[in-house]
Order: sequence, then structure tokens, then C-alpha cells
Amino acid sequence: MSVTGMIRPRISRLTASISISCALIFASVSLAADDSQTVHGLSLFGKLKYGPQFNHFDYVNVDAPKGGTLRLSAIGGFDSLNPFILKGKPAQGAGLIYDTLLKSSLDEPSSEYGLLAETVAYPPDFSWVIFNLRPEARWHDGKPVTPEDVIFTFNALTEKGAPHYRYYYANVVKAEKVGPHAVRFEFDAPGNRELPLIMGQLPVLPEHYWRERDFAASTLEPPLGSGPYRIGKVEAGRYMTVERVADYWGNTLPVNIGANNFDEIRFDYYRDDTVALEAFKAGNFDVRIESSAKNWATAYDFAAAREGKVKRAELTTKNAEPMQAFVLNSRRDKFADPKVRLAFNHAFDFEWANKNLFYDQYSRTKSYFQNSELAASGLPEGDELALLEPFRDQLPPELFTTPYQPPKTDGSGTNRSGLRKARQLLADAGWQVQDGALTHQASGTKMLVEFLLVQPTFERVVAPYIQNLERLGIKASIRLVDLAQYQNRVDSFDYDIIIGSWRNSLSPGNEQREYWGSAAADRNGSRNLAGVKSPVVDAMIDKVIFAKDRQALITASRALDRVLLWGHYVVPQWYTPVSRIAYWQGIHFPDPAPDYSIGFPELWWHAPTTDANGAP
Repeated sequence: MSVTGMIRPRISRLTASISISCALIFASVSLAADDSQTVHGLSLFGKLKYGPQFNHFDYVNVDAPKGGTLRLSAIGGFDSLNPFILKGKPAQGAGLIYDTLLKSSLDEPSSEYGLLAETVAYPPDFSWVIFNLRPEARWHDGKPVTPEDVIFTFNALTEKGAPHYRYYYANVVKAEKVGPHAVRFEFDAPGNRELPLIMGQLPVLPEHYWRERDFAASTLEPPLGSGPYRIGKVEAGRYMTVERVADYWGNTLPVNIGANNFDEIRFDYYRDDTVALEAFKAGNFDVRIESSAKNWATAYDFAAAREGKVKRAELTTKNAEPMQAFVLNSRRDKFADPKVRLAFNHAFDFEWANKNLFYDQYSRTKSYFQNSELAASGLPEGDELALLEPFRDQLPPELFTTPYQPPKTDGSGTNRSGLRKARQLLADAGWQVQDGALTHQASGTKMLVEFLLVQPTFERVVAPYIQNLERLGIKASIRLVDLAQYQNRVDSFDYDIIIGSWRNSLSPGNEQREYWGSAAADRNGSRNLAGVKSPVVDAMIDKVIFAKDRQALITASRALDRVLLWGHYVVPQWYTPVSRIAYWQGIHFPDPAPDYSIGFPELWWHAPTTDANGAP
């Protein structure tokens, strides 16, 4: 199961940019007279794979036919076509109509090439960046994309956009026009090497369109874009389509060859995932990314699958696996003590759940950077220990003496040892069972816990967890709400426990402040779901952001990982390194897939299936 799409950022996951890093090395460099450098692309690890004159990315099918409709599912409903603001529930895919300044390569770790911007310039100290826009870039109404549009976008997102934009762009102090096609962003301090790439991810909006409209208001009027698609048909809460722009200005750019192949992409909304699965079986949409291990093991034995009309694939990438977890809201007094949070870890029986619920398809998550060199392991030593040593008195002693491991059970379902440890931890934190209820001895407060859910499929996971908690005297319940109510409660941190997920690239950076920074803990709509407020975490985040080279980034990421793990802010769940894809015949994708994304739906295409005689 995956809940990545349930939390911020609000832009659709189909267009979400990958996280970027501070281990930045720029490539394909030419030196200007003022010692600044002008490049066609930016890389976080070393020399770019593709030179200034490259024709297309290696992983695309340059012969992919254009045409056909891709039908997809979405859950819940929507009431807005503006994916950049806090108000309203934006439609899935609404971000597909916008171009960004740069575009990510999917077979290099965190590299970007020119899209709206033809070239990029920056100084040796990374204190500013200039994007030189392509003169041919056009909005769908034919007007040119200008530096004024870029400046408007930055100001609109930071002043009226969803709260995380203000935080993400907090180090940018000014945007200004410096030429007919050039815009410059000035940063508040030198040395933050990831900021040029952060700004390269900026989705650019048309100033002339929004000048007469309220950007902060939700809307069902199709906005103006410059990207490969425009909004087509819309019925609020039921479906939305985007239509390929035949005369899209960027059709022949190397970064777009082999991409944007469907003439139309349609998003149909279903009440919940169970209904959506049945709709897929009936042929009502084309591709399903399966998040349930049980469904993957048992739900695909139906006529169309047996006849070969529905196919399945497991696609693997080289990305770090996300931390998916039960999030304990440490803003609540009951979860303020890390001993209590650790007790909740001991009460969760992953081994039983994996065997009985997940068909042994998952592994236990042990890091916020799982399956990568950024994950903490063993004991801190060398440079990592040097980073942590000044904070020794603010960290649990075990961090320095014991390798982190989530609690493990024998899988029998009794979990006697885990519950015994949990009971002792709760007692150490001042909680004792009185009249059958776990009660805080000082305040007399009883331990009442609500699991806030939006996906019914998680009820079968939470129910046995609740049984273990009740054996500790904890009264726990499940509250299943619709998507709109869930999002509102998450935005305002109105929950005890939710299921959250944080995805990291191989090069973390400024987004860590939004995930874990103290300043984000009390800002509605932030992604600091656990309410982490720790000077040590803040210091480690800064070490990540201002790392001077790749090795320093690895060291700082491991230190941050270790501090978060020993804070017991979450109960880690599970991961699988594959994306489970079910799709109807006629849908095709690059094989092999790119290293760092399955490229869905941008690189996929439709080609009608033919019989042995070549007939459809």
C-alpha cells in the first residue's frame, strides 16, 4: 500500500518534481567574463549525461505513435482546477498544462535540462541564478512566455499559493528581469547549491491571464497554460480531461521527443479504491498502479486477465524507497514523550501483518532513505559522529551505542515480548492501567487514540494494531472520512494518528525543512505531519542543505536519518522496490524503464493490438 499522493505538495503526483540535493556539480560549462557560468543543464552528481546538442533522452521511444485516449482513475472528487493553492481540492492532472523552466532527466540522478529556459547562468558562490528563456516559448493563446510571467509566478506562489511554496522558496529574496528574455533570482546567502535547481522546477503561469482573476480562489474555469496539454472537458467531482496541444511550441525540443503521446488523458473519479478496482476489471479505465499487496496476489484472476487482455508488470527503479508510516502527532500531549511513541512502535506487529495480510510481499522500512547510501546503519562514526557529538546531551544515549532497528516479533500474532516492553515504557512515562484504562498518573487523563483514515483498505491493517493497543489499556478507534474532510484535518493537524509517506530522492535538500523543520511544525498545510520540533533536526537539515560535496551530503543525510529514527516520531511500515502495474492491451511503455521513474504517463503510448492478420 502507498499513500504518497495523500499529502502535500498539492500538485498532482503525475507532474510532481523529484526532490533535489545540495551535492551540486554543474556540467557543460562555459565561462563568462564575470566568472559566472552558462550551462544547458544542471547535474547534482557530476558531468551531465547529455551534451548541449543531444537529440533526445535515451530511454524514450522516439517512434511512439501519437494518438488515443488514456483513461485513468482518481479517488474522491475535485472542485478546482488550480493545483497551486490551499483552497479547494484540485483535479488530478491539472498540472499537466504547465511547463517548467527546466525538465528532469529520468536516467540520471537529479539532473535537469532546458525546457522554457534555453540556458542557465550562475556565479561560483551560487548566490543567484539567471534563466534565459526560449524566445519561441508560447502560451496556448499564442502570446510569448516572458520574464514577467516568471516573476509573477514566483510572487503569486509565495504570496497566495499553498503554504509549502513560501517555505520551499524561502531562500529566494528577489526575482527581477535582467534582459528581454532573462530573469534572475537572487538568494539570501551564498553556498546553497541546490537553489538553482529548485528554481528550475518552477511551473510558470501566465501573468496576463491571472491579472483579472483571483489566484487565491478555487476555480473550475480552465486556466491558460503553455504545456503539451490543455484542459478539455470538466464535470466537477466526476471527471476531467486534458487534450494534447497539436501545435505545442515545445514539440520538437530534445527533452520532449518521445513524450506526451496520448491525444487525450481522462481522469474519472470513484468513491473509493474498491469501486475503482471493479471499474478497472470492467474495462472502464486503462492503467492501474496497484497499491495493495492483497489485491496484487488475489484480485487479478478475472476473465480479461486470463485471456491476456489485461497484463501485469513489476517495474523497478533505483530511487530511495519512501518512509511510509503511522504518524504520531507529537503536538498532542499524549505523544509528546518519546517513550510513549516507542511504546506504540512495540505494539505494532509487522511480521504478523506481512504474513497474514500482505502475502510476504513487503520488507520492513528501517530508514527515511531506505535502499540508498543515504540510510544510517550501524553506529555513528567518523564524520557522522563529529556532526552529532556537539548535540550528545540533546539526543538519546542509545543513538550512540545501539544500531537502530524497528521492533521485531515472531509473527505468531501474540506479540507478548513487544507488549511487555511497551507496557514498561508507558509506565516510565507516567501511564498506568486503572480500571482497565491506561491513565496518566499526574493528570488523570485516559489514553484515547483515533486513527484517521481516508482509504478503507487500511482498516484491515489498523484493526489488529488496535487489538494490541487495547491489551495495553489504550482505547483506540478508526475514523474513516472522505477525501475533502481528511485533507482539511491533515492541513490543520487535527488528528492523533494518520498514515503518511515521505519520498526522498538520492539527493535530499531544502524539502527536508518542510518535512521536519521546526518552523514548519505549526504552519497549516505543511508536510511536517509528525510535528517535529528539534534543534538537532534543524541543525542536521542545514548540514544537508549546505553540504559542499557528495560525501558531505551522504554524511549529513545519515546523521539526519539517525536522529529522526531515534526520535520515534513514526511507526515505520513497509516498502517494496517495485511498482505494480496492471494495464489493458494497447497500452505500451518503455522497456526497460528509466532508472529513476517509470515515466507514467508522459512516456507511455497507445498502439491498438492487432491479430495475426494485422487486423485490429
